[in-house]
Amino acid sequence: MKEAFICEGIRTPIGRFGGVLSSIRTDDLAALPLKKLKEDLKDVDWESIDEVFFGNANQAGEDNRNIARMALLLADFPESIPGITLNRLCASGMEAVIAGARMIKAEEGDFIIAGGAESMSRAPFVMPKADSAFSRNAEIYDTTIGWRFVNPKMKSNYGIDSMPETAENVAEKFQITRQDQDLFAYRSQIKAANSIDNGRISKEILTVTIKQKRKDDLIVNKDEHPRKTDLEKLSKLSTPFRNDGSVTAGNSSGVNDGAAALIIASEDAIKKNNLKPIARIVNAASSGVEPRIMGMGPVSATEKVLKKSNIKLNQIDTVEINEAFAAQVLACTRELGIQDDDPRVNPNGGAIAYGHPLGMSGTRLVLSASKELESNNLKYALCTMCVGVGQGSAVILEKV
Repeated sequence: MKEAFICEGIRTPIGRFGGVLSSIRTDDLAALPLKKLKEDLKDVDWESIDEVFFGNANQAGEDNRNIARMALLLADFPESIPGITLNRLCASGMEAVIAGARMIKAEEGDFIIAGGAESMSRAPFVMPKADSAFSRNAEIYDTTIGWRFVNPKMKSNYGIDSMPETAENVAEKFQITRQDQDLFAYRSQIKAANSIDNGRISKEILTVTIKQKRKDDLIVNKDEHPRKTDLEKLSKLSTPFRNDGSVTAGNSSGVNDGAAALIIASEDAIKKNNLKPIARIVNAASSGVEPRIMGMGPVSATEKVLKKSNIKLNQIDTVEINEAFAAQVLACTRELGIQDDDPRVNPNGGAIAYGHPLGMSGTRLVLSASKELESNNLKYALCTMCVGVGQGSAVILEKV
């Protein structure tokens, strides 16, 4: 069996909802990290790419016609390269990485690009067709996040709790206090601020230039979502999702825009294209959980991938767990036996600070974990995410 290696990666800055990246079409946004890889890697035979996998969760707007294929064409890659878009909701970008690694390990390819993109700012409203002639029953759904066109059987059997409501369910079931959630969120912002100040996070980010009418070009080279806060400010935020709840905008991830891409290659492709391997993709796993507590998905997915890899959790040197909500991260880490303040967990901050562009986040986690292994000479990294409708996804990386 061939091995799959992460060799290079880059991402856009992450924009706020309606923020600096909101004027960029979703397919153009997805093309940006591909263009950057092509510009930077002069020795690569781009014609030899076997597949481009991209994660995307919406697919109802400008991302509707297979964004992987559209992005590679918009980035001026050869027309001969195929592309496929994957959707595992929040873990779509991670699923793209997993699919690329599987293709190489199955010896069906040697040179893959895996990535993800989401412009939640540009998610459209959608309407169903009339169910009868001359019907005056009109519905409209916002596709930014969550349920639409609900199947009545799904609703009756599993419920259709919104993502924040699932976090409230987790907080209640696993007794995660508001104070602990706010403290976790505060730590995420502090770690992100430190990583920005010391230049660590800038290693992942490309510069985006946005043309403006009758104004100078807008240069975007840092994430827009991180903010200065403190525990007092966090404690005063309302709990809009449930009366006497604990989930707030401050201890939840953002609604965001961004794109990322990684090169995944076999040893043969590495030699042929003069690439530098950073990390080996050891194994991956996914799992299903009760939809109303979807945030617990990382527990079973992590246990599964550790068992498949014959690795113990105490051997993992750094953990990138997607911070959909502080409540679910704390519930997961506690179930796995990880302390709330374990320095291995999201050492540069997480989605509460940076934001969560759905289809991009999984790729960002793998990119950040790879950079962490490389920068600090660590051995193993775990990346894991919860997924809407009740799933978990996990990947283990090993430094080369």
